[in-house]
Amino acid sequence: MGTVTVESTLETVFRMESARIIATVTRVVRDVGIAEEIAQDALVAALEQWPRSGVPDRPGAWLTATAKHRAVDLVRRRETYARKLAEVGRSLPEEAYDPEPSGPGDIDDDVLRLVFTTCHPVLSAEARAALTLRLVCGLRTEEVARAFLVPEATVAARITRAKRALAKAGVEFEVPYGPERAARLGSVLEVVYLVFNEGYAATAGDDLLRPALCEDALRLARGLAALLPDESEAHGLAALLELQASRIPARTGPDGHPVLLADQDRRRWNRLLVRRGYDALARAWGSPGTEPGGGRDHGPYALQAAIAACHARAASYEETDWAVIAGLYGRLMERAPSPVVELNRAVAVSMTEGPAAALALVDALAAEPALARYHLLPSVRGDLLARLGRDGEARAEFARAAELTRNGRERALLRARAGELPSGEAP
Repeated sequence: MGTVTVESTLETVFRMESARIIATVTRVVRDVGIAEEIAQDALVAALEQWPRSGVPDRPGAWLTATAKHRAVDLVRRRETYARKLAEVGRSLPEEAYDPEPSGPGDIDDDVLRLVFTTCHPVLSAEARAALTLRLVCGLRTEEVARAFLVPEATVAARITRAKRALAKAGVEFEVPYGPERAARLGSVLEVVYLVFNEGYAATAGDDLLRPALCEDALRLARGLAALLPDESEAHGLAALLELQASRIPARTGPDGHPVLLADQDRRRWNRLLVRRGYDALARAWGSPGTEPGGGRDHGPYALQAAIAACHARAASYEETDWAVIAGLYGRLMERAPSPVVELNRAVAVSMTEGPAAALALVDALAAEPALARYHLLPSVRGDLLARLGRDGEARAEFARAAELTRNGRERALLRARAGELPSGEAP
């Protein structure tokens, strides 16, 4: 295997396994910042050894074992040998490779602890989310910045300060209980949602999807729902992710290019995940007979899940109940106002009141700083302009959206949509 191929394989494996590696090492060193550094050390060791020795049969286990052994060496150097050896020995079998986890629950347990640790209230809400995306997703700083629509330097500073704050506060590596758990839950739900979104529509790279991130987020969401059976928003998040994940088989064509929702073959949607989504949504809304349009107050994830369920129930894009979706987005704006939610509401409004009404809503968002480099704003505007017959303007908007996105597949789609339109105005 050539060096380039080894490096490519290692990059893929590390992206998939980094959260588990960091979680495992954090259990030993009790410091997420140091754990990340040790995980990076293991990555460097693999870069040095794998080109000579070949990729191991279980590369994730090799990286985990290497990182764990380095963590033990660090603990032994820093602490009294006899006391720490007994503590570490209980969790570290002496073998060349650690055994693979016995089941998904084992993985989820440590990763869930890592999420709760990085979502400690000693950190600001922004720092919690940024640090978790960095450690749990293995996202680069620039990708985290993209997810939050803020400058890269801002995110880098947040992550650095967050690691120091956790170390200074001596935050335990654990899933907390009672009021302490409640204090972290909002941030935990948010970062699981962001992890899924990065997998569902990657902010950068050559592929639209990062399925491993979607799978990790789904496992975490299911674990949270089981851990918190009376928490509506935990079930709402699980429902939302199940329903969104059900569309993944239809989101790309055989060549990997994105397929718009309007063009997706709904027969390819995963009906098992749809059913799981419906079940979780019923728990989020209170009872199996509760309809999403009811008057009961619900949180942002339950509302978004209800929107996703409207799409899942429709036999086709044209048969979607856009009026209900527009109403749900209106309620979501009341509960969790944001320019992105308003942009999504505008899409629903375009299907109920026409593109002209929606264009007015989109144009009102043009001055929003958070959307200044958000490629979906000109993308939506381009679609509305095309439907109004303003082809030249639409073409320019699609071209601008293509320049803003850092995902190669999305860029190709947007350029194709721009190329399909004539350059002048319709007569």
